[in-house]
Amino acid sequence: MRHIDIDPYENTPRDAVVTANDYADGQHFAEHQHRRGQFAYAASGVISVFTDQGNWVVPPQRAIWVPAGVSHAMHMSAPVTMLNTYVRARAVRRLGLPGHCQVVEVSELLRQLLLRAMDIPALYAKDGVQGQVMNLLLHEIAAMAPLPLNAPLPSEPRLEKACRALLEQPSLELGIDEMARRAGMSRRTFTRLFRQHTGISFVEWRQQACLLAAVVRLGHGDPVTLVATDLGYSSPSAFSSVFRKVLGETPSRYFAQDRV
Repeated sequence: MRHIDIDPYENTPRDAVVTANDYADGQHFAEHQHRRGQFAYAASGVISVFTDQGNWVVPPQRAIWVPAGVSHAMHMSAPVTMLNTYVRARAVRRLGLPGHCQVVEVSELLRQLLLRAMDIPALYAKDGVQGQVMNLLLHEIAAMAPLPLNAPLPSEPRLEKACRALLEQPSLELGIDEMARRAGMSRRTFTRLFRQHTGISFVEWRQQACLLAAVVRLGHGDPVTLVATDLGYSSPSAFSSVFRKVLGETPSRYFAQDRV
């Protein structure tokens, strides 16, 4: 693994620093880690995040929290504009930010605060207006609701191997019995160990894995009907219902929007 140096920001004596970068479709960052917590907001495009604990997908207008020291790789789908907030350890503790990766909602207030923070210098006056903006930004980050846009990887080697294979070719049509066979387990042992190691049932995990794949493909412009069919949904409307439950809108409406 490697450390991505973002100096002078790592050692700046402020609780948060915000940066903005544009990335090309397909750009990839190999496994690395940061000394500060990273709140990565996808203003446009889709960001995929990979760790030893699982995979996450960040749709447009959503964000991911990556704690300091967590090794992760990132892949960009479609041109991505990413706004990063790097948070100092003492602020992470004060705000109670989680010690694990998490995709979250982003409120309209938080969007506006991120855009405002882009113009704030790293050494802002802590007691002035700029300091108040940054403090509000941090509190709003801590208040965001989590989204189930991840597929946790079990630490049990047989389960992990089977899950990684499904992530490569996700499908709702792959049942429990077949997954148990691939893992070399009985159905009963498989279901028990799967929940023990992931915290959710295989059926829930499979749906999340398919939703991750769907978000990436829709971000590339694939038709909703094709995505739904390829992933094994009974109909495009069934897929749209699941998508809307998680992200609040149907996929066609969500990806048609051009918000910044």
